[in-house]
Amino acid sequence: MTLKKLARAGLIAAALSALTSVFFISAPMFDHSAAYAQAPAAAPAAPAEADAPPPACAPNADAAKAVLTNCTPNSGDTAWMLTSVALVLMMTIPGLGLFYGGMVRKKNVGDTVMTSFAVTCLVTILWVVCTYSMAFTAGSPWVGGLSRVFLQGIVSDIAKGIGNPNPLAATIPETVYICFQMTFAIITPALIAGAFAERMKFSAMLWFMGLWAIFVYAPIAHWVWGPDGFLNAGNSDGLIKVLDFAGGTVVHINAGVAGLMCCLMLGKRRDSGPGHNMVLTFIGASLLWVGWFGFNAGSAVTAGMQAGMAMLVTQIATAVAAFTWMLVEWMMRKKPTVIGICSGAVAGLVAITPASGFVGPVGAICIGIAAGVVCYWGVTGLKHMFGYDDSLDAFGVHAVGGIVGALLTGVFAVEQYGGTAGLLEGNAVQLVNQAEGIVIVIVYDAIVSLIILKIIDIMIGLRVSEEIEREGLDLALHGETVQ
Repeated sequence: MTLKKLARAGLIAAALSALTSVFFISAPMFDHSAAYAQAPAAAPAAPAEADAPPPACAPNADAAKAVLTNCTPNSGDTAWMLTSVALVLMMTIPGLGLFYGGMVRKKNVGDTVMTSFAVTCLVTILWVVCTYSMAFTAGSPWVGGLSRVFLQGIVSDIAKGIGNPNPLAATIPETVYICFQMTFAIITPALIAGAFAERMKFSAMLWFMGLWAIFVYAPIAHWVWGPDGFLNAGNSDGLIKVLDFAGGTVVHINAGVAGLMCCLMLGKRRDSGPGHNMVLTFIGASLLWVGWFGFNAGSAVTAGMQAGMAMLVTQIATAVAAFTWMLVEWMMRKKPTVIGICSGAVAGLVAITPASGFVGPVGAICIGIAAGVVCYWGVTGLKHMFGYDDSLDAFGVHAVGGIVGALLTGVFAVEQYGGTAGLLEGNAVQLVNQAEGIVIVIVYDAIVSLIILKIIDIMIGLRVSEEIEREGLDLALHGETVQ
């Protein structure tokens, strides 16, 4: 027995040594020269005023101060972003629904997939009413304004081909940007459901998701991505310059921490068992992987070089993380599993998300290895250490993976790829900024999520009865079962 433990320890040490080696050899591999930097294009000659076409929308150095009116969108960027909208929506329905649905017991699969579908509908309605305006219009460093409540004031003159884009996505119609960011707002609360699967009332879930979208997601999205958000690295007046290309803090840490709060408030399941269909989980994970290209590469909001690099590093990190998780599980449990390699892939997708527009292939490899090792520990050692019941490992994969990715963004960021240098290029401050942003998001999310959960528990109760939990949520809550 001692020899087995020593062998396992040696294999884990070897994996960690490989990660450390790649980390230290990566510094000299970065090309610090500016030889391949794009030169700015020469400004075209201005046409005669009488014949002047509508101005083309152009990216802005400081979106917080930009005002763009009556612009002609870039058709290539618009086509890519329309595609990205479809890819990211596919991640929730059907991707996440199938991924989670395969990991619960058969008696609860209907409630699980119903949750993903209902959250999609609920968050879409709230996005139109208020949360888009709260997140992505200028207001204050803490929350956006009310200029787009009920999506009022959007200019879209199809006959003239002009509109008023959001300054954060200057080359596409605002309608497309609204849809793209809506898909992020949808999947974030849907991820939380993995933490409390098989024991929360459906009515309580709807109340929690709605209130959480308004009081947690929208403000945090504004802090990190809003034009005048205080954590937005693109805001010249921002207090802390946090790099989050596609949602490491806004989506994954945010969802994972909220999921942990749900676990703590609800308590453990009265009984649990293996997932009923690993093939559903495999299909769901595969859809998530494909859809994630829209998630990460789409966050460039242009069909350009940064989108291409984001797509490349997403593929690399995901494959490395999945393979690393498989090897670690094989070492520790003697058998590689479908659920394991799928979870490893999702961990890699999560970890590369904040870094995807800022790091290169070497950084992606390092982030993938780190995600495979650390997230495996998050869903095994960490969960057992503290004894919480995270049903489908929303915290262990999304919060832990998001923290790993956000921190390593501050290490491996390459100035030529994303405009900001990381620790390896001599900018140690960026790693500090990343850590500060992580702590701020965790603290706010945890406190507000607990308050919302407590209010709902007092008003209608959070958890189903023991009888319903034993019978299964599908039949008791929805009157349906999977045969």
